[in-house]
Formats: sequence, structure tokens, C-alpha cells
Amino acid sequence: MRKSKAWIQAARLRTLPLSLSGIIVGTALARKQGFFELSVFVLALLTTVGFQVTSNFANDYGDGVKGTDDEDRIGPARALQSGLLTQSGLRKGIMISSIISMLIAVGLIYLAFGKENLLYVLSFFVLGILCVWAAIRYTMGSEPYGYKGLGDVFVFLFFGLVGVLGSMFLYTKSLDWVSVLPAITIGLLCVGVLNLNNLRDVLSDKKHGKNTLVVQMGFENGKRYHLFLITLAFLCLTIYTWIEKTGVLHAFYMLAFVPILLHLRKVMITKEPIRLDGELKKLALSTFLLSLLFYIAVNNFL
Repeated sequence: MRKSKAWIQAARLRTLPLSLSGIIVGTALARKQGFFELSVFVLALLTTVGFQVTSNFANDYGDGVKGTDDEDRIGPARALQSGLLTQSGLRKGIMISSIISMLIAVGLIYLAFGKENLLYVLSFFVLGILCVWAAIRYTMGSEPYGYKGLGDVFVFLFFGLVGVLGSMFLYTKSLDWVSVLPAITIGLLCVGVLNLNNLRDVLSDKKHGKNTLVVQMGFENGKRYHLFLITLAFLCLTIYTWIEKTGVLHAFYMLAFVPILLHLRKVMITKEPIRLDGELKKLALSTFLLSLLFYIAVNNFL
């Protein structure tokens, strides 16, 4: 029982709603155009969960081995740091999770494109491999990109552009430029969650040589960067709403920005990094709420 709880802890289930947001928004955009298939939707969700769990295992391992997770760490204890899982055990978990994720991804790709769209199949297979690579290399390896301040870029690309536009393409086999706006919104909000994590851990990261953007720019500039991320996310979705001529009654998904803006105020007045720990959950759940409301609104379910 203790071992199973350790794996659940390493999987960090509280991060999963955020990872699902891009799939939900991408599916909403496809359904708005008349494309939807339940089996594709379910497999896309499972694939994303698999990639996220792989990433969480890898982060637990990478930060644990490098000593970044120590007794000074703020937030939930990591499985490797606390001794609940061994290095070899966690490595096996990462391998198994990666294989399972890719098997689900292969099933999703075949279901979405079949044999007749070989180019799409190959392209998305390569994309799946890149997702696994990005999940593992964030903190693992001799030169993890998360230790060079590049985590924000990869989160924006994979959680935002790939998550939203990639899932939309699974249904529609096409893209349109207007859909890039909600994809950017989700990507920026996901980067916001990562930035919060980096703001909270700035002292520990600096101590252990983890050069996140916040470590490089400083705590106060990190908060200004957070303001930029949230503001641009809000503007992108507002512009999308205006372009699509969404009526006031069907633009209620913008209400999800109310708790996000309240969260932003709290971040901007906070002086101590430790006090930002609770804000991660608020922004992650608000982003998930936004994706659900967007799905309901653009498909006229109310």
C-alpha cells in the first residue's frame, strides 16, 4: 500500500487537469466545425495523461538526483527525495510510462488517420516521440533544458500549440489561423503555472544551479513576467471572441478570468516566494475551468 501511494505521489495527480485543458479546447474547436469522435477524444486525453505522468516521474527523478529537491524545498515532498522510491525503481517507472504513453498515442494516430494518411501518421508519430523526449529531458540528463531557462518555451509549445492545434487536427485534418488564438491562451496560462512554480522555488533553484527564467531575471521581474503572461492570454482570447463575433451570452467562458485576475493580484503583492505555493492550484484549476466553459460555449450546449 505504501508503495502504491508513493507512485501516486510521484505521478502528481493535481497536475493532470492542466494537461487536459489543451485537448478539451482543441476538441471544442473541432466540434465547432462539425468534427468529433468520442474514441479519438478519449484516447487523446489518455495520451496526454500518459505524457504528463511520464514528465512528473522524470522531474521527480531529475531534481532528486541533482539534489535540487532537498529539505528546503517548498511544496509537496517528492517520492525520490523522501526515500519512498529508489532511483532504479523510478527509472523503470519512467520507461514503463513512456512505453504505455506511446502505445496509446499509436492507437490514437491510427484511429484518427488510418492507413490512407501515411504522412499524417508519420508526422504525429514523430510528434509523439518529441513529446516523450520533452517530458524526460526537462530535468533529466547531463544538460536538461529546464535548468537552462527553456522550460517556458517547451511548455508553451507542447501544452499550448501542440495540445490545442494538434488535437484539433486529429478531427479536422486542417488548421485555421483563428484557432491559434485560444491555443496561445492555453499555452500562456500553462507557462504561467510553470512560472509560479519557478517563483516559489527561486531560492532553492538558484542555490542548486537550476537557472530558470525567474532565477535569471529575479523574483520581482518574474512577477512582472507573470503579469505579461496572464494579460496576453486574456487579450488573445478576447480577440478570438471578437473575431468570431461570439455573443455576450456565449462568451461566458471569459468569466474564468475572474479567479485568474484575482490570483494575479495576489501574485503581484506577494513578497515571499513561499506564499505562492497555493497559487499554483488556483491558476491550474482556473485554466481547466476555462477549457470546460469554452467547450460548452462554442458548441452551444447551453
